[in-house]
Amino acid sequence: MARALSHYNGKSSFLSLSRSNPCHPSPSPFFTFKPMMVTMAHNSQSSSYWASIEEEIEDHLKQAIPVRPPTAVFEPMNCLVFAAPKTKAPALCVASCELVGGRRAEAMDAASALHLMHSAAYTHENLPLTDRPDAKPMIHHAYNPNIELLTGDGIVPFGFELLARDVGPAQNNLDQVLRVIVEITRAIGSRGIVHGQYNEIQGTQSDDGELCNDEWIEYVCKKKEGELHACGAACGAILGGGSEDEIEGLRKYGLYVGMIYGILNGVGRKEKGLVEVVEKLRALALEELESFKGSSNVESISSLVEVNIFNV
Repeated sequence: MARALSHYNGKSSFLSLSRSNPCHPSPSPFFTFKPMMVTMAHNSQSSSYWASIEEEIEDHLKQAIPVRPPTAVFEPMNCLVFAAPKTKAPALCVASCELVGGRRAEAMDAASALHLMHSAAYTHENLPLTDRPDAKPMIHHAYNPNIELLTGDGIVPFGFELLARDVGPAQNNLDQVLRVIVEITRAIGSRGIVHGQYNEIQGTQSDDGELCNDEWIEYVCKKKEGELHACGAACGAILGGGSEDEIEGLRKYGLYVGMIYGILNGVGRKEKGLVEVVEKLRALALEELESFKGSSNVESISSLVEVNIFNV
């Protein structure tokens, strides 16, 4: 079993991990599966808070991407945007904006753009490619690979179009929106999710497992989930008018949140040492929220790292 040496705030800890990503159901012989279920230990108030944000993001996306002419373009776009599994990064964007004193509406386009980018990445990662004859599709494909490929390509620029619409003289937010665009491109492009996906594919398709070393496991987890959530949190704080310290603190919080989700749902499994690793990340995440004590929704935001882990 591969063991990843991770460094957090100068401290080292070993992660004993195995791969359980449904996007790649045919694993390398160097990885084994152990069913696990992860649930969030939200209280009713926190659950309602996150549900209200996610509902508003979904409504915003439905208005932005209705099925309209040309239906050959917008029908698959609408379908694939909402077919992707939800990630907490968009909701964290909105919550971070509110945490630093901003209004929910100020982060709604950025949160929607993050969901679009995630949907495009998920669509491309799950294309039913002919060079993967041994793969067992884990999702329903309503369209052929060419349509899904083109639609994923179309979703990305539409996300930036949403952000560009946010700019206006009345808002006086040009610098903030431009900064958010840079943040998102870094998180989803060759320096972010794409690089993580590439490294995961290279590692899992390696015959001898040479690429599946400690550094590989940590890097994939950080790039695919960690930096997306870090981006969401930072973008929300930027749009909400947060200070540089607040932006960077929430960026780190998002990174730890994303890594927790990545370890538990992406490249990890429940085994000896996993709970301890998650607890270390959880403690580091909560440290980043210390300066926000007393804020109205800090308790709800902190609930993202309250996880229950058990076998199924």
